[in-house]
Amino acid sequence: MNYIETKNEEHGNKIKLFYEDYGEGQPVILIHGWPLSHKMWEYQVEKIVDAGFRCISYDRRGFGDSDKPWEGYDYDTLASDLNDVITALGLSDTIIVGFSMGGGEVARFIGKYGTANVSKAALISAVPPFMLKTDNNPDGLEKEVFEGFKKEIRKDRAGFLAGFGDKFYNYDKNKDRVSKDQKHYDWSIACRASSKATLDCVDSFGLTDFREDLKQFDVPTLIVHGDDDEIVPIDIAGKKSKDLVKDNTFEVIKGAPHGLIMTHKKEFKEILLRFLKK
Repeated sequence: MNYIETKNEEHGNKIKLFYEDYGEGQPVILIHGWPLSHKMWEYQVEKIVDAGFRCISYDRRGFGDSDKPWEGYDYDTLASDLNDVITALGLSDTIIVGFSMGGGEVARFIGKYGTANVSKAALISAVPPFMLKTDNNPDGLEKEVFEGFKKEIRKDRAGFLAGFGDKFYNYDKNKDRVSKDQKHYDWSIACRASSKATLDCVDSFGLTDFREDLKQFDVPTLIVHGDDDEIVPIDIAGKKSKDLVKDNTFEVIKGAPHGLIMTHKKEFKEILLRFLKK
């Protein structure tokens, strides 16, 4: 198994992050969503490698096969982890692709470290620019939404994750596009995550303001969102990111839910590969 050791010791000992690395060519890093792992990218990795790219997917700390420390789930630390992946693997001219919570890592990484080793970025069903409703972000979600997540996770994490999976895919509307077995597979991945990481990341993706980070983007950026996303609504996420990122390509997949990389694999594959090759 492949691991890199982080350099960030702010939250105690260094930790190991699991990653998979396939193909040759320009590197593409895939950053997974909450509460899954690199395994969520299964149907994209093959297409990216076959298109002539080097595809790297890693597990966020606390998830998948990476170490599961008690602390360190804030976005500054997660962006530092991404920087360590890029540095340890000696990457340059990198394309970084973040799904949902992973879009936050993309945003905070660029805001904090810049784009010296990055040539393109992609935000897929991503949480930026700011999920929380505040006086200067009136279209956001009430804090009670995220507190409700944490309450249900503490009460019955497995049960919460099963219900989240239904909403992730808008399952009743997309039964012809995604199987019960896939939902169960996702559930099993999510259940393997650290319960502490699962909880702490709710505050990270729910309460972190990425608006200033997005203003620092100076590379071509792909923004993809489904217009039927019930987890990260397009009106408070994708559409607002489009207005903040200077050089962006904004793609809306009609009828797509949050988990569009599974329900709308064909449409998403075409959009992503077109952007990677452009």
